[in-house]
Amino acid sequence: MSAARRCCPPRALAGLFVWRLRSTGVPQIPCRFMRLYHVANNRLITFQYFNFLKRMYVTQCNKDLRQRAKPKSDSTVSPFHELQQLDQEKKVVHKISPVSPVHQSESETSSRNELREMKSAAETEDSVIQVGAESKEDRQWKEMKLRLDDLPGILARLSKIKLTALVVSTTSAGFAMAPVPFELTCFLLASLGTGLASCAANSVNQFFEVPFDSNMNRTKNRPLVRGQISPLLAVCFAASCGIPGIVLLTLGVNPLTGALGAFNIFLYTCCYTPLKRMSIANTWVGAVVGAIPPMMGWTAATGSLDAGALLLGGILYSWQFPHFNALSWGLREDYSRGGYCMMSVTHPGLCRRVALRHCLALIGLSMVAPVLNITTWTFPIISLPINLYISYLGFRFYRDADRSSSRKLFFCSLWHLPMLLLVMFTCKKSVLEKEDKGDLPGGSHETAMEIQLP
Repeated sequence: MSAARRCCPPRALAGLFVWRLRSTGVPQIPCRFMRLYHVANNRLITFQYFNFLKRMYVTQCNKDLRQRAKPKSDSTVSPFHELQQLDQEKKVVHKISPVSPVHQSESETSSRNELREMKSAAETEDSVIQVGAESKEDRQWKEMKLRLDDLPGILARLSKIKLTALVVSTTSAGFAMAPVPFELTCFLLASLGTGLASCAANSVNQFFEVPFDSNMNRTKNRPLVRGQISPLLAVCFAASCGIPGIVLLTLGVNPLTGALGAFNIFLYTCCYTPLKRMSIANTWVGAVVGAIPPMMGWTAATGSLDAGALLLGGILYSWQFPHFNALSWGLREDYSRGGYCMMSVTHPGLCRRVALRHCLALIGLSMVAPVLNITTWTFPIISLPINLYISYLGFRFYRDADRSSSRKLFFCSLWHLPMLLLVMFTCKKSVLEKEDKGDLPGGSHETAMEIQLP
């Protein structure tokens, strides 16, 4: 009993200790262990800390091992000081010391080599000085002076003379396709007035697009972008072409042709030009602009706007989509830099589909020509191969969607239009046949009846 009583107090104390741990100590044991670990880890010297102390000791004892910082250059120095230093460094020529002579012959050869080296060094120094002078002259600002000899070429580029020639040729085709006798004076006046109107529209277009043309590789060398002429001179040139052109078409030809010319200038400068940076609808508006010149040729000859004029306008309207869409496909980077909203940039799939649709539309429009009694039935048969070929290239462009297919379609469109208009002119119905049937427009039917009377 005594032994049992002696052992009871330690057991009771152990029970109290365990109860105390369960109540308070057990939940805090992990936190205390983590604290002890952090304290011990902070007091111990790690390997990285030892290396740091070693580097500090080496750099303090050996002054040669200290890091030496280069002094900064003065901020007050002009930015052109570096360019001057570079030019001076280019002009310095290092002279190579001659080798000590061993024999007399070797000394002679070494002296000759020294003379050659000195001559070459002098030539290189002169060339470096010339290159440096040229680079300085190129960097300097120069005033652009206009010469009278360069003015015709500058104005030709301002008016887009190649595009103007295409417009005049389509106007001539419309005049030639009209079912009336050919009049040389009216033809010349209509061609000249249309050319002047086209020059005015193109000049105003370049005047508005100077900040955007400067970002494109294709248009960065235009006269207004390079500053070869002033904007005032460009506007004066456009006015001196546009006003006489419209007056010539109105008074010299007929008011309907003059109204179409004025409407075409307005459509190109005030609708098509701003739409190029707003919506892809600019392509359809630009196609209408290109379709009006052959209608002007027809109205200049007949004085009326009938089905034949609309058919010629429809052919030019459809032709422009494969022509321009194929061209814009290879210039997508340029158009995106210039900020132009083109189908090839924003809607590439639609660009290819529209080109293919209008290639097929050319076949249908060629079939309509004999129905409207403008050509004979040989025209759709003869024109079918060239229409099928451009449709095949349009399908290749739609399927492949690469630069090779777009270039082939574009170059095909360049010869397709004159070939189609030439075939259409050769298959045109003669004036005598239409006089016999009484199909001449306007008052020509009365003259035909008078001719048939005895």
